Amino acid sequence: MAGKTTLSVIKADVGGWPGHVTVHPELKEIANKILKNDGVKKKILKDFYVTNCGDDLELIMSHTLGVDSKKVHGLAWDVFTKATKKAKELKLYGAGQDILSDAFSGNIKGMGPGTAEMEFTERAAEPVAVFMMDKTEPGAFNLPIFRIFADPFNTAGLVIDPSVHDGFRFEIWDIEKHKMVIMNSPEEMYDILALIGAKERYVIKRVFPKKEHPKLGSKKMNEPVAVISTDKLYEIAGEYVGKDDPAAMVRAQSGLPAFGEVLEPFGFPHLGSGWMRGSHNGPLMPVGERNAKCTRFDGPPRVLGLGFQIANAKLVGPVDLFDDPAFDITRERAQRVMDYMRRHGPFEPHRLPLADMEYTTLPNVMKKLKNRFKKVKD
Repeated sequence: MAGKTTLSVIKADVGGWPGHVTVHPELKEIANKILKNDGVKKKILKDFYVTNCGDDLELIMSHTLGVDSKKVHGLAWDVFTKATKKAKELKLYGAGQDILSDAFSGNIKGMGPGTAEMEFTERAAEPVAVFMMDKTEPGAFNLPIFRIFADPFNTAGLVIDPSVHDGFRFEIWDIEKHKMVIMNSPEEMYDILALIGAKERYVIKRVFPKKEHPKLGSKKMNEPVAVISTDKLYEIAGEYVGKDDPAAMVRAQSGLPAFGEVLEPFGFPHLGSGWMRGSHNGPLMPVGERNAKCTRFDGPPRVLGLGFQIANAKLVGPVDLFDDPAFDITRERAQRVMDYMRRHGPFEPHRLPLADMEYTTLPNVMKKLKNRFKKVKD
């Protein structure tokens, strides 16, 4: 196929059913109808898949229009606005929560929905994993993405496969200062960890190959092999309107980590910030589509993984990656961690530290108490 393929994952919370648990089937029906009739039939999209992770409506779309396409973003905006209308009719909770503007300006970025897009040249075989999280933050992807592309204890290919042995380049965003830096692994591994360990501020945005490889092609080194959404809702709305619930996509095999190496980090239910009212730390539990709903204490935070082969910009799949007994022990461990964290109640480290509570509803409580504080005499 001539030209490049673009994979776009655009998601939004347009109404929970019930509360923050999941997405109502009628909202997904609206999405499927619009993407089919106004997307594929009008040749904007090559293919699509609609799903949900928790209460987020997830649109996975393939096309050849490149990233930031006005037509593709406009299509997604149409889905979210019409789904919001239906959500209001059904009196779903938080209807239109992530729709922070009334007018589409040509690009959905900065308007509430989360976006992750990747343009690339298809290889002879092009396997891609799409990951979606609910009740957590963009930085929750830092640990698994680092392990996929930089941890030899996770990715055996970094040790034994010459095509990945030299490592990868990480594009890291400072989402507080709105700056970015590109760093090389393994040479700068410790410096990379110094940044991304502070996941609330430094977030991996993209990963690139570092070495020319015949299966990737010497001209394809600037094409990303992983992309993560980094949209921070509180920075857009100015207050807490829901956690950021990120999405990511990772290419695999043929000069990249194997598919099993891409999935392996999710065998550890690491802690992410979010959960109830976006104010608590909890374990990331990998689940299949049928269990991609948030229940106990509006959680725990979930991660859904879908696998596709990309063929001439068509989506061959998906395979429900975490709907597998191989992850049962991870889910059990996540539940034990969840139970342990819940026993802390309103105490840290279950509840987030004060600095991270600035954009939640806690400041309203503190404002009420402001005049009751008296100076302490030595």
